[in-house]
Amino acid sequence: MEIVRIKVGILETNCYIVFTEKNKAFIIDPGDEAGKIKSFIKNNALQVNFIINTHAHVDHIKADSELAYPIYIHRDDSEALMYEDKNPSTYILGNFVPCQPSRLLNDKDVIDFGDKKLNIIHTPGHTPGSICIKIDNVVFTGDTLFKDGIGRTDLPKASYNQIIHSIKNKLLSLDDSTMIYPGHGEESSIGRERKNFI
Repeated sequence: MEIVRIKVGILETNCYIVFTEKNKAFIIDPGDEAGKIKSFIKNNALQVNFIINTHAHVDHIKADSELAYPIYIHRDDSEALMYEDKNPSTYILGNFVPCQPSRLLNDKDVIDFGDKKLNIIHTPGHTPGSICIKIDNVVFTGDTLFKDGIGRTDLPKASYNQIIHSIKNKLLSLDDSTMIYPGHGEESSIGRERKNFI
């Protein structure tokens, strides 16, 4: 399994392209600059199966419509993907083209991807439908957990108490060696971030 990070948009959102030796791929959080993402896919002859949005803030979903692959998102953020007027991030980050999700995700769902399993972890707090995606010893944390920080909770529908509960009970229970691939910034590990919560 290969993981490529492409920084997109004015907030430098981490868009991840995950692919196998057989060139099967999926995309996590194509937040902007669809052309840059398309170029990588074309240059590497990848066959993209789906997009997963860790949450529905505009800087994580803006290129969804232009890429036009099936979209997976947690059911609690689905309306914010489908309707601009129900997406509070538009007040800060601007408009987007609404999309219809192909699959609504729930906590503990498992998505088969070749010989890998994508384990969905519902981590509300940054948004009601924020998720993390665990594959083997890697977890994509969206805007829930960063290197040396956590996601914002001063936006509508966010909750500081919820995000702390999610991190402590859903993420810090993972093995210390688990690598974190966040929605912004550099990679880290559960062991390193655990020290911030002691």
